[in-house]
Amino acid sequence: MGVAGKCRICGLSIEDGKGPGRAASYCSQACRQRAYRERKRPADEPAADLVSDLGDRLRRLRLEPARAFHADVEALAPRFGRLRRLAREARGTEEAREAPEERAEAVGGEGAEFVTPAGVTKPRDGGFDALVEAHRRELRAHCYRLLGSYDEAEDLTQETFLRAWRARDTLEDVGNPRAWLYKIATRVCLDFLRRHDRRPAPYAPVPGMDSGDGPPPPSLPWLQPFPDDQLPETPVRRHEPDEEAVAGETLELVFLTAIQRLPPRQRAAVVLRDVAGWSAKETAELLGTGPAAANSAVQRGRAALREALPGPREDWSARPPSADDLALLQRYMEVVARADIDAMVELVREDAVLIMPPNPFWFTSRDALFAFVRPNLDPASPMFVGHWRHLPVRANGQPAVAGYLQRPGTSVFRAQLIDVLRVEEGRIAQITTFEPHLFEAFGLPMTL
Repeated sequence: MGVAGKCRICGLSIEDGKGPGRAASYCSQACRQRAYRERKRPADEPAADLVSDLGDRLRRLRLEPARAFHADVEALAPRFGRLRRLAREARGTEEAREAPEERAEAVGGEGAEFVTPAGVTKPRDGGFDALVEAHRRELRAHCYRLLGSYDEAEDLTQETFLRAWRARDTLEDVGNPRAWLYKIATRVCLDFLRRHDRRPAPYAPVPGMDSGDGPPPPSLPWLQPFPDDQLPETPVRRHEPDEEAVAGETLELVFLTAIQRLPPRQRAAVVLRDVAGWSAKETAELLGTGPAAANSAVQRGRAALREALPGPREDWSARPPSADDLALLQRYMEVVARADIDAMVELVREDAVLIMPPNPFWFTSRDALFAFVRPNLDPASPMFVGHWRHLPVRANGQPAVAGYLQRPGTSVFRAQLIDVLRVEEGRIAQITTFEPHLFEAFGLPMTL
């Protein structure tokens, strides 16, 4: 076979198979999928223009009044997100350019094999690239469970693959590449957690604000939502669960908040054993410790989780929203759109909790929540912020909405927030409100 040309994505040579049809444009399915994603993504402005624009906007920030300052900073978040993605892509391009021969070697020879997530040995068609694409989603979800931050999970997944690529010479001797990648990802996350104090603390009182009479909820300023459409397409391998095991695939925010309270190694042990489905022996190997130490970490972590998770649910496996949950979500969007505050009140439990990470505001009762919200939604109020429209989304396996706000005197609805809802007994028990910079990760437009 001869050389048909260069791959449009990575630049590697493509062998001509001498078959009928068009000449190949990509060297692997991974590169073909990347090209598809690039075509679907809106064109980005050059990084230099983004930096210049951000500098201008930062210089024009108004520190007073506080509401204007918050709105201006919020408007910067999507642009920082785009700049961050451009920086990640530039780093990857530079690394590929610096070592093209090494990258070509990493693709592997004909007939090489690796173990897929289901444990079936298949031809290693795309070598290292195929290995990355086969495990990207589940490793990103694994990092997210350990960290609670989508942005950091994305960054540390990239760091996992970078470390794996640097150690690719050892891959031929690896019996289970999936376990090898999990071990690297877990160590990357534990290294990160050693450098950053990521243990929740109760919210502090906000001066001059009635937050309700309930106890302050745990504050996780780094907490971010996770798009359901980025979860692994097939379930990860499962073992027979222990009698007391916390069940499998959940990303629910209550579970994430509870597991963030555990020390890092206990957190990793519980996630590996009870969520990702590794056996006790494998969990010890992935943590780089002995079986007794790993089992002790799992047992202590399970006990702490039982205390932290609210009742009555004891099985925290994934539970997709019911038809009633989705009907409640639709009703929620309708009443907010027409600013029917009394109807909103009827949808919410009296002991409802609202948090707004990374903002310091929190509420633990319906009365306190709507005392804060009502003036912002009432067109007759001097504090009226504008009209709302919502789109339904799926985040963390829970019903959620993306909120767009049309401010007074404007004609465009702009991305404002993502509300993730926890429903209990037919009413909203908790609202977690996130800022809008992850709209692009959810495939959402920034304006309507």
